[in-house]
Amino acid sequence: MPRRLSLIASLALLPALAACGGTAPEAIEPPLGKEALAAVTDTPGAPREQLARAVDSVFTEEGLGETRAVIVMHAGKIAAERYSEGFGPDTRFLGWSMAKSVTAVAIGILVAEGKLRLDESPPITHWQRPGDPRGEITLRQLLQMRSGLRHTETSDPPYKADTVRLLFLDGRDDMAREAEAQPLEAEPGQQFEYSTANSLILADIMARVLSPSRNPAARQAAVDHFLQDRLFGPLALDSMTAEYDAAGTMIGGAMIHATARDWARFGEFLRHGGSVKGAQIVPRGWIAFMRRPSPRASDYGAGLWLNRASGSERRVLFPDQGPSSLFGMAGHFGQYVLVSPSQKLTIVRLGRTGEEERPALVAALARIAALYPES
Repeated sequence: MPRRLSLIASLALLPALAACGGTAPEAIEPPLGKEALAAVTDTPGAPREQLARAVDSVFTEEGLGETRAVIVMHAGKIAAERYSEGFGPDTRFLGWSMAKSVTAVAIGILVAEGKLRLDESPPITHWQRPGDPRGEITLRQLLQMRSGLRHTETSDPPYKADTVRLLFLDGRDDMAREAEAQPLEAEPGQQFEYSTANSLILADIMARVLSPSRNPAARQAAVDHFLQDRLFGPLALDSMTAEYDAAGTMIGGAMIHATARDWARFGEFLRHGGSVKGAQIVPRGWIAFMRRPSPRASDYGAGLWLNRASGSERRVLFPDQGPSSLFGMAGHFGQYVLVSPSQKLTIVRLGRTGEEERPALVAALARIAALYPES
């Protein structure tokens, strides 16, 4: 009986001890499964078990949607790689709006060759008619999402969004023509408006420069050859494939497919300033331009999202956690390629996540990035 009273007295003292600064024992994390540990290399450049847990959470944590692939590259080597059932290294994943970054790089090659100029009106014939205000739109403004063209990227219900209409409804056979026909809703250069239509116009400009023909097959062949010869081939992106509409225009705002490893290779190419194995594919200055904040959006450059506060409710990356030099590609349903040069880091996440789950997914990816120090 005295022992029982002593135990009761000890338990009664626990709240008082806690109030006096006592600490409760740390929660013991459950052991990692074999699959989680097997996804991480022996020398990943970060604490191995912590990285395995962080990657595992992207696949298993509730409220993040469905993750199908994750690759973490550090210092040019794969540190972690994992796929969900039914997907693997040979699966080609649709990047959705990550295609915008690929299109921006391709445009950069044409600018470097002198075939296009950043601060001139692009070669869209009907914009050049006397009195047409769209003739004031420059290539730079299209790349920085400040063309001023009327556009609604998303809406509820979705079918009322211009993006859905262009890609899947009345504009699907000639997407660029529909995008280029829109009137101005703001003076060119004065307003940021994230727009798949702008990237479709950029893809049309690329075809106009590369092929004098309006024949769809000729346009597609010219752009395909250019991409393979000048970008996909040199980067060894063997799986990267673009889709085209019926007019022969690359769907450069939404429809490029590649394996997770090739998306990672593209991210590494950006991390190295447009070079691969010492060969400069696009001038370093062009990648620097893509990473420079748009005059009308501090969190967007030219085809890339930047890890900076937007000044609005928009939140694509995680500016309050990672380095400001981090940037990335982001696509519909939670496709991400995150690149952090100061951490020698590239993170790829592919899957299917709804908009309401996107903040939790971004937070999970931020936890992976946080494991790597800046150098």
